[in-house]
Amino acid sequence: MQMTRVAPTAQEEDDPDGHSLLAGLYAVSRACDDAGPAMSWRHFAASVRSGSGGERAEAWAARDGDRVVGGHILHLPQDDNTHLAMLRLMTHPSRRRAGVGGALLDHAIGRVRDLGRSVLIAEAPSDGPGTAFAKARGFSPASTETRLVLDLRTADWSGLELLRGRATRHATGYSLERWAGPTPDDLLGDMARLTEGMNDHPLGDLAMEDERWTPERVRAREEMLGRAGQRTYTVIARHTASGEPAGFTQLVVDAERPEGWARQGATTVLAPHRGRRLGLVLKLANLTWFRACESSIERVITWNSVENPHMLAINEALGFEVFDTWHQWQLDI
Repeated sequence: MQMTRVAPTAQEEDDPDGHSLLAGLYAVSRACDDAGPAMSWRHFAASVRSGSGGERAEAWAARDGDRVVGGHILHLPQDDNTHLAMLRLMTHPSRRRAGVGGALLDHAIGRVRDLGRSVLIAEAPSDGPGTAFAKARGFSPASTETRLVLDLRTADWSGLELLRGRATRHATGYSLERWAGPTPDDLLGDMARLTEGMNDHPLGDLAMEDERWTPERVRAREEMLGRAGQRTYTVIARHTASGEPAGFTQLVVDAERPEGWARQGATTVLAPHRGRRLGLVLKLANLTWFRACESSIERVITWNSVENPHMLAINEALGFEVFDTWHQWQLDI
């Protein structure tokens, strides 16, 4: 078995049905997809170049002859958390328990050491083969997240509108602003400040430092999402008296291949503005607007730390139901 760096050309990125290493790695990714939304070709190709937060990326394919039987992608933070590497490891289901995954992990650990990183983080469904593999290879469970799904076809929209009215009465003194796609230039500073508000969300035992966000980093992230074919819907709350940004939420959809799914992106309310049900107001406003804009979308999926009961309560009030549970695993290199 041979490990080969995946460095796709522009022509290869335009040919999902070709015979490139990138196409072979994507085929393995699709074979490994768990329940829920799958990555489109364009999104996958973009992830080989960088992570959604601006992380540098490198990808490797494991080949048996001419066939790609597995691979791994490392995402490497650049602006902070430079001790970390985030790993996505894929073994074709037909080649599991044949040493492919172990060889890939050994290779990934070697690359992490060569790159001067000291902590490797990966994630896996709690009931999938990745969990047993992580335990066997010495990873420690560092955090647990629940995925929840809202079925837009069966949601109680009249009940949600009543809920929105009650919540809005607690959020007086705030106005909402919204946009689809990239952030307007004059709001990039506000978005950087709001995104940094995610730093106080629970991380369990993950060895992660606070992320530093600037207007330039916000724009770089949006450019990556654009290359990946992702369209965002953003709503922010602004404190009327001071003009300060107070909170935001985002929904993300694959503009070319949604397959009926949307993803709930980040949601946060800055500490001075909590206790006014702004989180609920923001999510309800965005869901209502999104539904009017994206009529083909049937379900929205979100991730919630099990250590964040407040956001879990908000999502349950909106009608989200538990889909599955994932663990994040950590290995000191």
